[in-house]
Amino acid sequence: MAQLTGQMLIGFERVSGTGKAICAVDPRTGERLGPEYRYGGDAEVERACALAEEAFDAYRETGPEERAAFLDAIAGRLDDQAGELVRRAASETGLPAARLTGEVARTSGQLRLFASDLRAAAVPGSTARYGANPPGGAGVAAGPATSVDLADEGAPEIRQGRVPLGPVVVFGASNFPLAFSVAGGDTAAALAAGCSVIVKAHDAHPGTCELAGRAVAEAAEEAGLPEGVFSMLYGDGPTLGIALVTDPRVRAVGFTGSRKAGLAIARAAAARPRPIPVYAEMSSVNPVFLLPDALAEGAAELAGEYAGSVTLGAGQFCTNPGLVFAVDGPGLDAFLDAAATAFEADPGAPMLTRDLARAYAEGVERLERRPGVEILARGREPDAVAGCRAALAVVDAGDFGSDLQEEIFGACSLVVRCADLDEVIGLARGLEGQLTATVHGGGEAAARLLPVLERLAGRILWGGWPTGVRVGHAMVHGGPYPATSDERTTSVGSLAVERFQRPIAYQGVPR
Repeated sequence: MAQLTGQMLIGFERVSGTGKAICAVDPRTGERLGPEYRYGGDAEVERACALAEEAFDAYRETGPEERAAFLDAIAGRLDDQAGELVRRAASETGLPAARLTGEVARTSGQLRLFASDLRAAAVPGSTARYGANPPGGAGVAAGPATSVDLADEGAPEIRQGRVPLGPVVVFGASNFPLAFSVAGGDTAAALAAGCSVIVKAHDAHPGTCELAGRAVAEAAEEAGLPEGVFSMLYGDGPTLGIALVTDPRVRAVGFTGSRKAGLAIARAAAARPRPIPVYAEMSSVNPVFLLPDALAEGAAELAGEYAGSVTLGAGQFCTNPGLVFAVDGPGLDAFLDAAATAFEADPGAPMLTRDLARAYAEGVERLERRPGVEILARGREPDAVAGCRAALAVVDAGDFGSDLQEEIFGACSLVVRCADLDEVIGLARGLEGQLTATVHGGGEAAARLLPVLERLAGRILWGGWPTGVRVGHAMVHGGPYPATSDERTTSVGSLAVERFQRPIAYQGVPR
């Protein structure tokens, strides 16, 4: 078992911070978990950014096989220490071991997906969009030319490729201590794109971050890559985090977290003398639309599945179904009765931190005080210092307002009772941008709803439930503002790489 040291990683060096001391806390028991971690400051930011800039030109020169082998090596190290990662992450987050075991596999799997795409793009004639060096420069970390204008009547040939942006800062997420954290999707995509990476570790699981960070740094060193290709710092978001975002050597940011923090980062990046893109995945309530035919066919079954999706992982998913729209009638009554029974039976679970549990409880209390809202059911109180007690609420469409679109992070969901389909569609048109929108039902009602949802969300589900995001080539985990800061992108799937590259044209450049 690897001994945790409480140190950050700057290149290949383990460095002890000198700032504020933090340690992990088991949200089930309140026990403080060693070791102690200390925040970095200006000196650590300067060193990490300088190394990342120095490493970038050398790293972008690597070929697809070298970069793919690096990603595979990280994945292998994560798999080799899966047991240790799961044990530490479980103690720091309260998440069950089975969930975390799957998350380790997902984290290594997305690294291997990008590695596979890098190799595929290097094959002559491939249509893959990234990975190999297009004609025009050995240092271009992009795929075969994505578009070609052949020479005609003396005009020069123009070939298009993609080049990496430069050093990228990644902010680890609290609710996925592996898949959206140090070695998670943003880091994997940036490394696949040819960018050096600096991660700001999350305070909620510092030991898990250290273990995952070592896997990346050791794989880089073993591969003979430049030292600054990866660093990981501990620090306060408003100070160290903003210092990283505003450093002139940093060229892009990947973030998963709250709307408040995401917008603060976006503002800081936009205010730079040279603004940079921020790819922030923020808040979403992921509306579900239960059409009359679906309720008539299986209200009770839908209610059980819905309750399971809302309460999964104490509701700590960015795709948690926080809003449901349905037409009033016997089918909806049956659905609500069955859903209330399922919510009341939920045993509850620990949330990631006491602060999150406190914010969740306050959110449910605000909902309960809101005129027109009725709390139909509450789950059982869990035996945990940071417990989450599930909540199911209902409101009539006439009482629904923009304030009820606010995300309550946790196992809480609100059902909106509508008079008819026109009212459902009217409310859908007024919703904020979302990561997902789910439809149960079909026929003319669904056909009318689909164009509205295409403008609303990044992923539309027909049947099923939005919790769980499969890693693959077709997946889009993004959506219109405020779900994300840039609705043209995704943070999951192979398209995620393109966030950290830009197109470039080679006109008349010898092959």
